[in-house]
Amino acid sequence: MTNVVRLIFSSLFGSALRRSKKGPAFIIGLSAWRPYLGDWFEGEKIYKFGRSISWLRFYATVAPVILADPRSKVYVWAYKHPDFIKNFCRAWDVPLIRVEDGFIRSVALGATRAPPLSLCFDSSSLYFDATEPSDLERILQTHDFDTDNETRARARAGIERLLTSRLSKYNSSQNADVEEIYGPKRCRRVLVLGQVEDDASIKFGCSRKLNNNDVVRIAAVENPDAQIIYKPHPEILHGTRAAQSSPDAVRDIALVLDADISLADSLETVDHVYTITSLSGFEALLRGIKVTCLGMPFYAGWGVTDDRQLCERRTAKRSIEEIFAAAYILYARYFDPMRHCEITFEEALELLRSMKLHDQPPAHTVPV
Repeated sequence: MTNVVRLIFSSLFGSALRRSKKGPAFIIGLSAWRPYLGDWFEGEKIYKFGRSISWLRFYATVAPVILADPRSKVYVWAYKHPDFIKNFCRAWDVPLIRVEDGFIRSVALGATRAPPLSLCFDSSSLYFDATEPSDLERILQTHDFDTDNETRARARAGIERLLTSRLSKYNSSQNADVEEIYGPKRCRRVLVLGQVEDDASIKFGCSRKLNNNDVVRIAAVENPDAQIIYKPHPEILHGTRAAQSSPDAVRDIALVLDADISLADSLETVDHVYTITSLSGFEALLRGIKVTCLGMPFYAGWGVTDDRQLCERRTAKRSIEEIFAAAYILYARYFDPMRHCEITFEEALELLRSMKLHDQPPAHTVPV
């Protein structure tokens, strides 16, 4: 029945679609401020539909065009799409690709609507979703790094360049003299990395309800002789995202960083990091710092973190270098928004370094 329906739709709508070099890309449910996504699809006929598309309109006008070409793919931003889109793709065996920001994104915060240098395209779930395997998890579980010398060499060099350049996912934070902020080091230092508490990475990556203050209190209880430092998320400090817990409630047990200082600076002289699922926890691992994860981010469950949540699917043991190689080199994709072309991880890192050096936002930033 499925093949018969496809054949009918193909005869009605398929001739124009087949003239494109690649199959058509149907981008559904993206915010209007993400027009840049179409730049990533070279040679593909692109169809864009808003998140408010109705069930009736989709099945009446969009579904037939999707089914007209067996090469069709549907792209959605993370999990922000109507359920009937997922149900349709599953029923008709149409690839559903989820898109999310990558691991080195931009100089400015994502909430400022700056286009990203890096995106992740996942045909399974998404890297922050611990409830089911993502393409990144499958890479980490199955890839033969022992024989992939080229990727491992790129990872070693990439880690060194990332640390030397002091770059991160976002790079608008100011450099600071942490010795002046932290004071003289007289004991172990534990840094709690705050997150946006209603973020999808916590919703899909942590099996219990936790907020940032809970993490601060756990760190303080488990490290009674240490200096506890709490770094709220930059978007909370800048007011672009709402906080669900007040840092004031933990000032009696932690030094709260009210200024948005760079991650590289905040990690200096730190012995231990606590987080729920923050990517910054992985950047701490790259610097040789012990990391406790209360949730299950993509880098947990492989033997390099202190895990408080388990994932029985993750049975392989991976090094930090291998996790970096899988995430930053094999999984994420990179794009130059000024030249409108795909680039390598190394080129993206150099472009981001240049942008930060000149304090230059990427081209085509959309005003808020």
